[in-house]
Amino acid sequence: MSGGVIWLAAALLAGEREAVGVWERWGAIRDAGPPRRCFALAQPATASGGTDRRGGFASVAARVDGTRRQAVFVRFSTARQPGTPITLVIGERRFGLRGDTRGARAPDAATDRAIVAAMRGGRSMSVSGIAAGGRPFADTYALNGAATAIDAASLACAR
Repeated sequence: MSGGVIWLAAALLAGEREAVGVWERWGAIRDAGPPRRCFALAQPATASGGTDRRGGFASVAARVDGTRRQAVFVRFSTARQPGTPITLVIGERRFGLRGDTRGARAPDAATDRAIVAAMRGGRSMSVSGIAAGGRPFADTYALNGAATAIDAASLACAR
């Protein structure tokens, strides 16, 4: 059983969720809802700064409301120091995120769209910041399979 499949199985056990599929290191799930919610998600391939990658994840939510907006969310593998910047990097593209000590989101819909587009063409993505103890951290995600998982999550919620 691959690491992605094991992790997806753990996510399914956490609540009323249905597996849509696993592609490389990315999986897609659908909440039993209502409201109907679907996500593409992955664990970090690596986490630096003495962090525990098992607590972190990146996700792209497929919205079924009128906006049909895909929304990016990242849960850090370690607690972040409040007030410090959060940066998401894909290739040469850098995005500032907003968040609290445990996670971050894109600041607006345009940034969500730009991040998802960059994810579709990228090889890896990293999210970095300053941990609560003052040391830098970075969670890195392989993007192989991300585009397929994002599409599968969107289709699962469109049904």
